This record gives sequence, structure tokens and C-alpha cells, in this order.
Amino acid sequence: MTRVPVTVLTGFLGAGKTTLLRSLLTQADGRRIAVIVNEFGDAGFDGGLIEECAAKACAPGDIVELTNGCICCTVADDFVPTMDKLLSRATPLDAIVIETSGLALPQPLLKAFAWPAVRTRATVDGVVTVVDALALSEGRVSLDEDAVSQQRAADPSLDHDDPIEEVFEDQLACADLAVLSKSDLVSPQHLADIETQLKKALRPGVTIVRAQGTLAPQVLIGLASVAEDDLAARQGHHGEEEEHDHDDFNSIVVTPSTAGSIEAMRARVGDALGLAGVLRVKGHARIDGKAAPVVVQGVGGRVDLSFARPGVSQAEHLVVIGLKGFDEAAARRVLVG
Repeated sequence: MTRVPVTVLTGFLGAGKTTLLRSLLTQADGRRIAVIVNEFGDAGFDGGLIEECAAKACAPGDIVELTNGCICCTVADDFVPTMDKLLSRATPLDAIVIETSGLALPQPLLKAFAWPAVRTRATVDGVVTVVDALALSEGRVSLDEDAVSQQRAADPSLDHDDPIEEVFEDQLACADLAVLSKSDLVSPQHLADIETQLKKALRPGVTIVRAQGTLAPQVLIGLASVAEDDLAARQGHHGEEEEHDHDDFNSIVVTPSTAGSIEAMRARVGDALGLAGVLRVKGHARIDGKAAPVVVQGVGGRVDLSFARPGVSQAEHLVVIGLKGFDEAAARRVLVG
């Protein structure tokens, strides 16, 4: 039996995974591709964005959104049954793409490919780790362990273990391909420095490609890595731990009031991102006098707003993801307006 190739698309919050996936689906070239989208928290968002552009690649039921927590923690309850259902469809799939939550660890997901319901029918074609070049250039995520150690030595109040660094380390450890996103927003010198640091963190032979939102499908699919058979070489911070949690992070869902203008909504999201510990804001919101809701994407100091495609029905809420203990009440106040 031919096993269906599965691409695991990972990367930290706001790195550009959904943008890359949308690009892949619009260039499917006749392939039938199923998609599993995983969200951290109780509300979905990325699945709707993917459905808007998946007509060429996906049949009804081929896009599954899991919002019951990070997929690495819900393998038995969510992932394996979902894979079993997709692999049992009457019309065989050409490929499956799994977009993990930005906080998910890839290793437990790869181990799940040894489960009886999966192992004879699917294989990990490759782990594609999307790396946010802008975030690295701004120091929001660090590749320089020496610099991090020096910062901790100079300021004892800094946590010895940085949960962001731990997740990022695990995502890099699993990579078969590293996609450097938002490369057009970073200077050539910064990009060169980032690539030098990345090569130190990645396994030998892992390719780094620069992207400005799109890549040809043949770059992402066809890696033939059989990653589930190579777990020993893909151990990051958490090593072979079977269980872990995400207690260092939290998320809330906010229903914003209608903003007077798109710039007013941009200001709200910017204020939320400026709160200590807030990492990501995304979702849909309403602008006064506009028929379509606005799509909100905020990470770091960057806020991208665009109007949703006419006729697409989306729940108008914003998901806020941050470090445990961020001021949820303040985030609600600034986003509700």
C-alpha cells in the first residue's frame, strides 16, 4: 500500500505558516490535498482563511480544524482519529498538510505516525519550520544562546528557562526545511547573520530558503524524509519526554465593538500587542460602514489588516495569545474599544 505523504508545517506564533499554506493550496496543480489546522485556544481562525483559497486542492471535509489545544498534547484524542478519517476517504489523497499551532512541539506529533491506525497508511514527507526573519532581527526570538546567557547573567530576574526559546528550539530540531519568512522586511546583512545562526541550530544538511509569502509547491512537498524513522536525531529542548504542557502560555477570545475606522482598529491591536506578555492577536473585527469584516493579524510591533472576501461568513472575534499572567483585563479593554 502506498503511504500518503504528510507535510508538517510548524513555526512560532505569527511566523507565516498560514500564508505559506494558502500559497501551496492555490498552486496545487491537480493534487488533492487535505489539511489539518491546529489552533492554540478555544476559537478557530486560520481554518477559515485556508478554506477561502482551497477550492483547487480540497474537497468538502478535507480541511479539519482542531481547536482543543496544541496538537502535540491531543494526539490520541484529536490527531489520530482525524488522520484515520482522512485516510479512509473513498477518493485517495495525494498529500496531507498539518499546520500546527505556533506553540506546538513537533516531536510528539511525529511519534504518532507509529500508531497502528497511521503507520501503514501515511508517512512524514517532511517537517517545514517557518522562521520569522523579522522577529529574529527585532530580538523577539533569539538564536544566539551566548547572548541569552549573558542577558540572564546580567539580570537575575530573567527566567532561567524561556518558554519561547524552548518551543522554538524544538521546532528547529525537527526541521527538514527551514523557510525564512518576511525576508523582504529585513536587511541583507541581517538576513545573512540570521542564516549563519540558523545553520548552527539546524541539523546538518537542512536547507534554508527565503520567502516573501509564497513558495513553489515542489519546494515544500517531495522531501521524502520519513521523519518518523529519524526521531533520535530530532530531539530539541524536551528530548524524548512523552508528556509536556503549555502552562507558560494562555489565550483569550475577545469580541470587539465596531471600530470607527480601520486605523482605529489598528491602534487597538497595536495597544494590545504593547501590553507585557502579549505575543499574538488575530481574528476578525467590524469596521463602521464596511460590509465585510476586517482580517486582523498582529505580532510583535506589526499589525496587518485587510478586508475579508465578500460573502465569506466569519465569527467576529479576536484571539489573544500571550505568556501566562499577561493582563487579560487590559487586553479586553483596549480591544473591545
